[in-house]
Amino acid sequence: MTATQPLHRLAKTIRSKNAGANHFTLDIIFDNFETYERVRETDVITRDLIRDLYGVEDTQIAQFVHYPPGNAIKITLRRPITSGDVGDSDVYGCQQYIPLLTIPIPWDDA
Repeated sequence: MTATQPLHRLAKTIRSKNAGANHFTLDIIFDNFETYERVRETDVITRDLIRDLYGVEDTQIAQFVHYPPGNAIKITLRRPITSGDVGDSDVYGCQQYIPLLTIPIPWDDA
């Protein structure tokens, strides 16, 4: 059985923020290229995973970008409710990163 680590233990920063009134962006940033590349190679963080975690259709994922120069993965999702509109519970989009924290990443340091 392969050991795992939750994503929050491997990433330097996991955050979310508005990307305009109708989208929010998720950023997963690693301290170094080695950790970023090792996580990327597990192929755990995918569009399918994001779709399942956020309960959205693939068409609501506006961007899914690996950015090696920044040791980062950037995902932009269409908001279900426009920021600040009636029913919006996160005007700044800053609480949308929570589902990412416990993604289990295969990580065997042995």
